[in-house]
Amino acid sequence: MSLRVKDCMSKDIVTVEGNLSAFAASKIMLEKNVDYLIVLEKAQPTGIVTERDLVLKVMAPGKNPSKMKISECMTTPIVTTDPDAAIEEAAKTMAEHGIRRLPVVRDTIIYGVFSSQDLARNLKKYEDKLAREMIFSFWRKF
Repeated sequence: MSLRVKDCMSKDIVTVEGNLSAFAASKIMLEKNVDYLIVLEKAQPTGIVTERDLVLKVMAPGKNPSKMKISECMTTPIVTTDPDAAIEEAAKTMAEHGIRRLPVVRDTIIYGVFSSQDLARNLKKYEDKLAREMIFSFWRKF
């Protein structure tokens, strides 16, 4: 049995509306000590804006962060995973889409965010679990 996303994800979620300015979004990131925000529209997750989005889509091109809405610089459509998904499945999804954060959503409810940091932090636990399963499987044959 594999580790599940819900066992490894961060449960700290910060959400904002898409009409927020990029400047206001960056201030929220600083205050909440997060590097992403989940963007909601009518209480539904529609995108994610990350520090990278702000740098590449607002700052580097010289846009005015006070006038640009995060709905204009967020990554959309949002790629998500289910809380019961195996971490291998989540890691594969992240690799396929070239993303480092994967919102954990079921029935439009956001349960958390699974990140590459969460994967790295739980790798030892995952390896230990696989080793126990292999040993148990081997001894079960006798």
